[in-house]
Amino acid sequence: MSVDRVEEIEGDGEEAVATKAETAALRYYPVAPGVRLNVRSGPSTTYRIVRVLSEGAHVPIFCQKPGQSVTGPYGTTNLWDGIAVSEYVSDAYVQTGSDGYVAPRCA
Repeated sequence: MSVDRVEEIEGDGEEAVATKAETAALRYYPVAPGVRLNVRSGPSTTYRIVRVLSEGAHVPIFCQKPGQSVTGPYGTTNLWDGIAVSEYVSDAYVQTGSDGYVAPRCA
């Protein structure tokens, strides 16, 4: 495996490693305009807020999983997007162009 980048995830000292192929295939999706989006530690608003994305943010979606149903600018959905290790945002706030899965299910 050739490693293109190694990135340290803030706070917990874990490392995320992406290969060149994974980096090339990764797509970033826009967050709804005018929205500062809470990033949570799990797929529900009951999970703690890990950080807040600024307006105009674009996020990668590594995986998706069902969770709490949320209504946002892009409809009502129970899909949550995994944007980093233990970081989730509701798909109702991310413009994926689909009402279904656009990434593999999270483990």
